[in-house]
Amino acid sequence: MARLTLRVVQGADRGRVFSDLKPPITIGREEGNTIQLNDERISRFHCKIQEDNHHLVLTDLESTNGTRVNGQDCQLRILRYGDIIFIGRSMLLFGTHDQIAARVQDSLTSIEDQKQATHVKDGGDFEVDSDLMQSVNQLHAIHMPPELPERLSPSQAAQLAELLEYFHARIGEIVDSVQIDEKNPKIHLELTTWQHILQVYSRLAEMIRGIADPDFRLPG
Repeated sequence: MARLTLRVVQGADRGRVFSDLKPPITIGREEGNTIQLNDERISRFHCKIQEDNHHLVLTDLESTNGTRVNGQDCQLRILRYGDIIFIGRSMLLFGTHDQIAARVQDSLTSIEDQKQATHVKDGGDFEVDSDLMQSVNQLHAIHMPPELPERLSPSQAAQLAELLEYFHARIGEIVDSVQIDEKNPKIHLELTTWQHILQVYSRLAEMIRGIADPDFRLPG
């Protein structure tokens, strides 16, 4: 049975990580949900994720403000690692860093196979795009960021938080403006670049929370 990881990258609960969850799970603002979020625009029981026929399926539970996946409204949707779920004012990233990196690798392998088949048919040579492979390698390495500084003074912590907030807001502007076409491996950026941005974005959310809460520990 699949285990789920959801990372809150935007909203009042930004930086929280819900990991190793056993489906089915529900998300909403009331107690009794597997994931309870502090967001008044989220319904009491907003959506659920369940496993069916080896797929993880998200279902909107007739919520007031609806559910979007990758910027598109949906009632029922098969989830893939790296998908972004919008509910209320909150944004959740689906999957662990390794799972997302593996999805990108699989996408690239499929693209490379198609290119290779085309080149063989045309009698041409096939060559792997080194920039794409470098992006994939960066995705695999990103789950090992530098440690947060220890024993910061209040002013130092405030300055660092302000810096991270700035980058978080800038990346957020990009995230909010993009819709992903599932049939096309590109948006306006390479898919690997897009997923790389999402990975950094979620890490920044966790680091900001770590500064505000001394008991918080960055997940692996």
